[in-house]
Amino acid sequence: MNSIDNLKLSVPKKIILIGASTGGPGQIQKIINAIPELHNTSVIIAQHMVEGFITSFANRLQNNTQNSISVIHNKQKFESSHIYLCEGETQIKRSGFELEFTHKPVCNNSFNPDINTLFNSFIPLCKDADILSIILTGIGDDGVNACKDLSLNGATCVTESSKSAIVDGMPSRARLLVPNVEVQDIESIVKTIHEFCE
Repeated sequence: MNSIDNLKLSVPKKIILIGASTGGPGQIQKIINAIPELHNTSVIIAQHMVEGFITSFANRLQNNTQNSISVIHNKQKFESSHIYLCEGETQIKRSGFELEFTHKPVCNNSFNPDINTLFNSFIPLCKDADILSIILTGIGDDGVNACKDLSLNGATCVTESSKSAIVDGMPSRARLLVPNVEVQDIESIVKTIHEFCE
């Protein structure tokens, strides 16, 4: 059961979910560079990438921010004021009176990481935190269905405009399928995230 009713662990007041694929690393770098010191806000990033490269990507991002960045490992506690990068099939789940991440490798035919799986696992948290979910540049539609369900449960959803998306596959699907989605270019997304964190 994934319900978090009566959860005693302090859930961050604000949660930012970011999904990206082709063209995403440069966009994410811009976002990380602009994020202020986090207070009671956590950021979880799912960037499609070949297995084995996510750790070096996280290290590169860490050089440009005062906030702590780590790659999620199995049974890692979910903490506030932290930036996470995920790989494989990652979910947030209740463990006793805490929230923790679970992680396992994806199947050969799945995305690494799987954005839909990650985003879907945060839907039960919509009643406990302000959630901002973002679909950036990329091929295909990974994350779009989960973003739709997040929107239906009260999360704010943003997708990149065709103007700034390097590949407009995922954003175009989000613009089509996610109710009340906000369409912004990358500079506006950076500003939205900065304001959300304050």
